[in-house]
Amino acid sequence: MNTRRDFLKKITASTLALPVLGSLPMANLIANHPNAPQLRVAFCGLGSYARRVADAMQSCTNAKVVGAISGTPSKLEDWSKKYGFPKENCYSYDSFDSIKDNPNIDAVYVTTPNSLHHPNTIQAAKAGKHVICEKPMSVNVREAEEMIAACQTANVKLLIGYRLHFEPFTRELIRMRTEGELGKMLFVNTTMGFKIGDPTQWRLNKALAGGGAMMDVGIYAINGARYATGEDPVWVTAQEQKTDAVKFKEVDETITWQMGFPSGLVANCATTYNFNNFDRLYAAGSKDVFEMSPAFGYGPLKAKTSKGEVNQPVVTHQTYQMEGMANCILQNAPHPNCDGLEGLKDMQIIEAIYKSVAKQGKKILVRY
Repeated sequence: MNTRRDFLKKITASTLALPVLGSLPMANLIANHPNAPQLRVAFCGLGSYARRVADAMQSCTNAKVVGAISGTPSKLEDWSKKYGFPKENCYSYDSFDSIKDNPNIDAVYVTTPNSLHHPNTIQAAKAGKHVICEKPMSVNVREAEEMIAACQTANVKLLIGYRLHFEPFTRELIRMRTEGELGKMLFVNTTMGFKIGDPTQWRLNKALAGGGAMMDVGIYAINGARYATGEDPVWVTAQEQKTDAVKFKEVDETITWQMGFPSGLVANCATTYNFNNFDRLYAAGSKDVFEMSPAFGYGPLKAKTSKGEVNQPVVTHQTYQMEGMANCILQNAPHPNCDGLEGLKDMQIIEAIYKSVAKQGKKILVRY
């Protein structure tokens, strides 16, 4: 009898057979298809980030906000009025399952707290809706695997909210690396963090967040090192620091870590909830360097090489992301490494980092 892991091995193997998508031209990622239907999206979880994405979608040609799922009736009413969709496209969490009977919704964008990504994604998939899930994809590897399997079983697509995979400066880094303009990659340093505020917020509650800075923004440093090298790490070592044992009683505050790649390159990375202005990517190759600072925030991002400033358009990241993801879902366009398997890899790396922290910096092999 086939197990779930056997099933995942099969889909991973099929993915490895696909061409490398890292160098896809920007024009192909966000190309408009004026005669194609729009991707009609309902948001699950109506917090500040959901509103940011929904506002950005007002400039989209290929995607449109058409519904919402929330446990707060006043938010549903507000969203219905602001984005102009009918009240029959509003759902509570209790009525979520009935979305399967609504032919006017194509996809659900899951923007709930991290621990809810798993049940919300599976629920949307069972309702026959494509899923876009915010990162981190889940709170552990097991849940990520179950999310992928559920979407495969339901024959719906699962994309993860890697907005930077559609962002012009990031695309230029990937292009320069894949076309050899940077030469052989020799060193990478990525950092992402900020000083977190309200000590009662869900991000400091492990049951909801799954972890602290690492889960929230450390994932940018992990993913950034991966697209800067074009490789996946095979081992990690990590160390944790806490300056406020009360505020960060349940979750991590600051973690520094190292990731070893098959080429021999070692990336040095860090994340924090303790201070601001910690947003940088530095990638050194044998021919040139590429430096971004800011590198992972909402922008405007800035980048330079040894030859000077990198010129790319400053865009609204979420608008580009949703235009591109609509093409991936409706037009079967190649995606720039933003599917469930990409999310799963980051979860596998995060899990290894936490294991290394627990073992006081011991080297941990990453299991894919």
